Amino acid sequence: MQYRTLGRTGLLVSEIGFGGAQVGIPDYMETWDPHGQREQQTIIEALDRALDLGLNYIDTAPAYGDGVSEEILGRVIAKRRDECIVATKTGIRDPAGIAASVDNSLRRLQTDVIDVLQFHGGTYPEEGLDLILNRGGLDAFHELRDRGKIRFLGFTAELPSPGASRLVATGAFDVVQLRYNFMYQDACDFLFPGGIFHEAEAQGMGIVVMRPLTSGIFQRLMPKAFPQLATADLTAFLLNYVLSNPLLDVALIGMRRASEVEQNNALSDNTALRLDLEQVHTRFFPNP
Repeated sequence: MQYRTLGRTGLLVSEIGFGGAQVGIPDYMETWDPHGQREQQTIIEALDRALDLGLNYIDTAPAYGDGVSEEILGRVIAKRRDECIVATKTGIRDPAGIAASVDNSLRRLQTDVIDVLQFHGGTYPEEGLDLILNRGGLDAFHELRDRGKIRFLGFTAELPSPGASRLVATGAFDVVQLRYNFMYQDACDFLFPGGIFHEAEAQGMGIVVMRPLTSGIFQRLMPKAFPQLATADLTAFLLNYVLSNPLLDVALIGMRRASEVEQNNALSDNTALRLDLEQVHTRFFPNP
């Protein structure tokens, strides 16, 4: 497993993180196991294997299965806390609600401290920004940090937006989590240098990306358009593309089998496959 530094936090993080979204979503559980017990065990085995191989960044949220994701991952975290960097979120914005949400997360994750607490959000319209910046949301994060319940502050954003850029510009956050992949590159534009990646980098923020594998869309699309690609390892291509970006620190992947962990770990270590994305995105104009 290869490692990067998570911005100004100074944390040395695995460049592949264990994404917890699928862990708590019933639709992902096997149909032959209606209560998810056997499926939960394979996830626990996958996280144990990930930690064995050096993956150390674990990301989850109370919204993933109404706490189920945190509870399942917490069974491993409790045994191997010193090997983990634990990130979770809150979708709540009022101070009292944030404090209660964090206490519940700490209980489910079976830990005394959350390494990265993030506002769970999408585009951050004006009302949401006001709740965070002016009506106590960010102050609640500061208080929780002062009390030792969290270490670093962050937020997630589905899309680059004026609201997300305003949060970055405050300089108050240590980490940002964004959607970024081969199909969706607005967060980091190599053709015209800009985008929220560059804004966050300028603030010294750690950059975590969600949906690096396009949530399976690219893998379904390409064989339909080009049948000859039916046997191509498109997942490996997508992950290598994302890991080739030097600005990001962690790519989150939902892994529910130890075999998936091993495949992704091997790709992380095969750095000879990495691409020069600036060169790839260069526009060449013919001479007149």
